[in-house]
Amino acid sequence: MVLVLNRTYFPEGTQGALEWNGTLVCYAIELPWLENQRRISCIPEGEYVLQKRFSPKFKWHLHLQNVPGRDFILIHPANDAKKELLGCIAPVTIHTGIGKGSASRIALEKLTTLVYAAMGRNEEVKIRIQYKKLVL
Repeated sequence: MVLVLNRTYFPEGTQGALEWNGTLVCYAIELPWLENQRRISCIPEGEYVLQKRFSPKFKWHLHLQNVPGRDFILIHPANDAKKELLGCIAPVTIHTGIGKGSASRIALEKLTTLVYAAMGRNEEVKIRIQYKKLVL
């Protein structure tokens, strides 16, 4: 299974749309692209294996494996990239501004339901992150 995150970059943040088999699953928000600098930039485009992860703070969420130059890049709930993200990806139900969205926990639940079902069938799940100008 390969999820595709289509991104559009802005100086204030990165907007995305997460799709599976050409169907929109949810939107995404991230920090702006600042040359992959830790804690202030989104991660590089590419393909990454996803792993199921639990933490007391985010509960069940996703962890991207082997991100160049970065550790613990997660897909977790957040509604404001600059205030709540340190390089991670936040699924959102709707974009409300650049790097901002709403109903992130609902979007994460929708996403993890899909991904965890595939993992339960012993499928490897990847995310392909790529540039594609989104219509906002």
